[in-house]
Amino acid sequence: MSAEYYSSLALVSGAAVYTLATLVHAAEWAAARTPAIQTPTKEGPVRTLAGAGGPDMPEPDPSERDVSEGGLAVEDSAGRVEVLGRAGLSLTVVGFGLNLAGVVLRGVAAGRAPWGNMLEFVTTAMVAVVAGYLVLAWRTGARWLGLPVAALAALANGLAVTVFYVAVAPLVPALHSVWFLIHIVAATISAAAFNLGALTAVLYLLKARAERRAASLSVDGTAPGYLARLPEARVLDRMSYRFHAFGFPLWTFTVAAGAIWAQYAWGRYWGWDPKETWALVTWVVYACYLHARSTAGWKGRRAAGLAVLGVATFWFNFIGINLLVSGLHSYAGV
Repeated sequence: MSAEYYSSLALVSGAAVYTLATLVHAAEWAAARTPAIQTPTKEGPVRTLAGAGGPDMPEPDPSERDVSEGGLAVEDSAGRVEVLGRAGLSLTVVGFGLNLAGVVLRGVAAGRAPWGNMLEFVTTAMVAVVAGYLVLAWRTGARWLGLPVAALAALANGLAVTVFYVAVAPLVPALHSVWFLIHIVAATISAAAFNLGALTAVLYLLKARAERRAASLSVDGTAPGYLARLPEARVLDRMSYRFHAFGFPLWTFTVAAGAIWAQYAWGRYWGWDPKETWALVTWVVYACYLHARSTAGWKGRRAAGLAVLGVATFWFNFIGINLLVSGLHSYAGV
């Protein structure tokens, strides 16, 4: 068996494990939505949990809060959410290990850096995205990003090993440059920052909407279900901004390094190739995002919308251009 075979096996297995992690995290979200206001006891009548009863209803004994025969108490529901969350995180770690092993083995099989085509670009980008999430989960407890990150990794790696799959081949002459390696490393780190920022922005939109609905219903302003486990909307908005503020200078360097590489490969720094043009479009969208936040005071929904637009242009440049348009970067297609 060759290194290419084991690379493909690891990447396919990683995509499958990411898919399983997505399902477990989805079950975690669903478990948090399980109503646990009333639980029947073995005697039959419905007992109300502490703090939920009216003036004529006595407080139940604390020992009777757990499940007896007919339902889940709050403690049991929270425990189930915690177990599912830890299982989803563990599966994501396993998927990351398989993803990383597949990328490394691909490089071993090719005898070069594994960044020569769509399969290799996408799987490497997912290593960076998931690594960024795992560092956050370890340092800050940001496990709430688990569902969207696992879903993104499952989708991207699934496409990589099916639609984008190509056999190992030597690099085309244009890629034999140290500036190509620098360009791809910077682009990969930018991909992690922009994708984590966009996913956080989407969660911000969900959380802010839930907080507004809770406020309109004259309750305590707490979002229901799993959304209650997310940070406050304003915290998510700030985190999304920090991801983008980190990624934008790296993307600027990516574009600059690409121009230097273009001079080495094709004898000009800029030629309005479709890939170059969309790299600039992506840069402009993120520049507008940061400018709007710092000067016009854009926060909340408008800023989140720009973040989602930015990651859409990023992925169109990353994948769509290669599939739909011919140009000097067509070597990276499938």
